[in-house]
Amino acid sequence: MAHKISEDCIACGTCIDECPVGAISEGDIYVIDPDKCTDCGTCVTVCPTGAISAA
Repeated sequence: MAHKISEDCIACGTCIDECPVGAISEGDIYVIDPDKCTDCGTCVTVCPTGAISAA
C-alpha cells in the first residue's frame, strides 16, 4: 500500500531526498506516486511534521 502525504506537509524536501525510487513530487504539498511507491517507509521516518502515513 502506497503512502500518502497530508496537508501538514511543509514542502521541506526531506522526503524527496530519502525516497529510493523517486516516487515523491514537489508542490505546495508534496505528492507520492502510488505506482512508484514501494512502501519502504523511509519518508515516514524522516518527515519532520509527521505528514506522511500509509494510505
